[in-house]
This record gives sequence, structure tokens and C-alpha cells, in this order.
Amino acid sequence: MRNRRMGRNVVAVLAAALLVGGAAACGNSDTGGDGGGNEKIVLGFSQVGAESGWRTANTTSIKEAAAEAGIELKFDDAQQKQENQIKAIRNFIQQQVDVIAFSPVVESGWDTVLKEAKDAGIPVILTDRAVDSPDKTLYKTFLGSDFVKEGRLSGEWLVENTKDATGPVNIVELQGSTGSAPANDRKEGFAEAIAANPNLKVIASQSGEFTRAGGKQVMEQFLKANPKIDVLFAHNDDMGLGALEAITAAGKTPGKDIIIITIDAVKDGMQALADGKFNFIAECSPLLGPQLMDLVKKVHAGEEVPERIETEETTFTQEQAKAALPSRKY
Repeated sequence: MRNRRMGRNVVAVLAAALLVGGAAACGNSDTGGDGGGNEKIVLGFSQVGAESGWRTANTTSIKEAAAEAGIELKFDDAQQKQENQIKAIRNFIQQQVDVIAFSPVVESGWDTVLKEAKDAGIPVILTDRAVDSPDKTLYKTFLGSDFVKEGRLSGEWLVENTKDATGPVNIVELQGSTGSAPANDRKEGFAEAIAANPNLKVIASQSGEFTRAGGKQVMEQFLKANPKIDVLFAHNDDMGLGALEAITAAGKTPGKDIIIITIDAVKDGMQALADGKFNFIAECSPLLGPQLMDLVKKVHAGEEVPERIETEETTFTQEQAKAALPSRKY
């Protein structure tokens, strides 16, 4: 850490000497110190992509929180590709950032690059999504939601609201990106919960890649292949919103002919719930920025942090969505 700091100081001094008299022409750099001899913490962050309203809100939260905390942010958009994230992490290591944080596209395949970060002495924080590495020393902490719980809460609501059904209740499931932690865990939690009622049957389950376009396309396929669909469980609001278009185009009424359960609680999803087109949403908050910056400061200072930190979240019915919408931040 000290060698990296010394290297940065030498570069800063040389740059200052070269730019005397011309600094005003390029004064938008934020890589220096704060004027008091203390350099900013440099955070390298690799984001999954911009596949949903949730992800956009998450990115905004991180960028705003970094600016407010006085942390220099090197931001990378992986465009939903693991190879892009691995490349970004290696770039961060090469740039000798102080801390690396990222939301893994998928759960597996991170051990090699995380070991490279560890060997370089750069602490890593996982946000929103976890990895399945058995070596917990490769990262300092995980900040995010309990995805299994979100799936379970969705299933429990369905069990309660179909308890009077005397025949089969046919469910279709729009999964998130294949291999991702939220897709795996939400599917698991939902399946565990609906097992309490043998009438509840998942008759089709396919990935919609967490996107509206994917949700619409897969829902169109579900509707063509299955004449009787009673429930849609979508792993996020965006896929559910895409599915609304397919359901309406098929001449069915969303929220009535087909019960719709989603996860996230972004504004568009909450509006659909308030309008009665969705029936239930389990919240997954994207506003992780302030908590992340607090963790960045702590791990950079060498402080001990919990292995897992969960965000506080709730669930929404139609009336609760109506009440929450006016003050919704995302």
C-alpha cells in the first residue's frame, strides 16, 4: 500500500511541475488529493450492466455516494459478460486501486482473478450478487439482499392467496440470467415455499435475462404453449413488465386472468402494482451506494467487517404500493 502511495505522489509531483501555467485548461481531473496532503481512496467498480431499471438505479446510487464520500470511482460496465468483468478487475489491479468492488454476472468462475487481487494486496467487496467460491478469504464482505428470502416471500404470498383453490394452479416462471445468484436463489426460495400446497405447479420456467424484451418474448412462448396459465412469477419487475405486453396482446387481463408476482419494486413495477396489473412485489433495494462507500473506507483502513451485510427490505401489495409511490426514489 505504501509503495503504491509513494508512486502516486511522484506522479502527482511530476504532473504538477509539467502543468504549471496551464492547469486551468484541464482542471477537471479528480485524481489528486484534497489539498491537505490526504489522497482520495480509489475504488474500482465493475457493474453487471444496464439491463433493468433496478440496475440503472443501483449505478446511480453508487456514483452519487462515491462523489459524496470523496472517493475516486473508476467505473466499468460489463454489459452482462463475465469475461468483461474479469478484464475490468485485472485492469483495476494493474492500476493499483485501493479497493475493488463488483456485482458478479454469474456465481462461478472467479477464484483465479480474485486470488490475483488478493496477491496484489487489494481488498474486494461483493455487492448485490455473491460468488460460490469456497475460499472466503478472497473477498472481505458481501453487501446485498437475501435472494432466497425474496423468492420465499413471493411463494408464501401465493400459498396464502390460493389456499382455497381446489384444482391445479399452473405457474410459469421468468428466471433471471442463467447462473446468476439472484436467479438461482429466487427460484430456490419460491420452490421451497410453494411446496406447502401440492396444487401449485410450475409448468414452465425459462430465463428472460432480467430484461423487458426477454420477459415479453418468453411470456409469448409460454402463452402459446400453455393454454391455461394462472400465475406468473417473474424474478424481476422488468421481465414482468415485458410479460404484461404479451399477456395483453393475448387478450388476457394481467392481474386478474393471470396473477403476477415480481421482485425489485422499482417505480414502473410499483405503478403496475398500484394499477392492479401486478399483484405482489418483494422488494430488492438498489440503493446500496452509501453502505458500500462506508465499507470501502473501513476495509481500506484495515478494519474488520462482517462477512455478510444484508439490506433492509419489505414487500408490497396494491394498497401499499399506492401509499409508497409518491416518495419512491427509484
